[in-house]
Amino acid sequence: MPKNQFQRMVFAFLTVVITVHAYVFFSLYVVNGDKLISITGADSVIHAIIMQGGVYMFGNNVPIWAVLLIEFCFAYSLECLLGSPLSFKMASMMFDPERNHPMIFETVIISCTVLIMCPAMSFIAAFIYYPYYSGFNIFTLLANWLKLICFNFPFAFFSQLFFIQPIVRRIFRMIFAKYISSRNEAENKERPKNEQDVIADIFHRIDEIQKDLAHERRQRKKLAEKIDKN
Repeated sequence: MPKNQFQRMVFAFLTVVITVHAYVFFSLYVVNGDKLISITGADSVIHAIIMQGGVYMFGNNVPIWAVLLIEFCFAYSLECLLGSPLSFKMASMMFDPERNHPMIFETVIISCTVLIMCPAMSFIAAFIYYPYYSGFNIFTLLANWLKLICFNFPFAFFSQLFFIQPIVRRIFRMIFAKYISSRNEAENKERPKNEQDVIADIFHRIDEIQKDLAHERRQRKKLAEKIDKN
């Protein structure tokens, strides 16, 4: 996990680059592919986009590279200003990063990030891809926003959890390999070697938490007994 602002910016950059390309592909080919082909009569989605002069955005057809660049700017700004800090705060409210297993905490952060970013980016997309040629209506905008959330949320959750974030973390570890190695040596932490080590570590942490809770209950009981005596 990133430990300073520069690493967080790099981590967000890697995430957004992969995510934007995945979302543009998902939107053009999976969600709207058949519609584009039926309108233009082309034999493929890419040919349909070329025939209509680009991708519809802001009431005009723009090249795919412009779509990627615009969505990247929006997504990167939101990730740095909203998604990353808020997801960490939300995860910290539910789990303790110092006591819970990193796998659990990272999974919660991913889930919270999707919970924040998916509605936010879908709202922006509802404005970007709104059919302005037929006039503007706030109820149509809200309906399009809800539709986009329904389309994007399952894709966002499963792609981030099982595909995008594992790739981003692998690339991040390659970029900051020396820093991570020196940090682990300084903290004297040994990474689990297999699934059994991970499970054993989780149960060990659970035992520690239970011991802390039991100790806390005993302290409260002693304090209550002292108050009763007084």
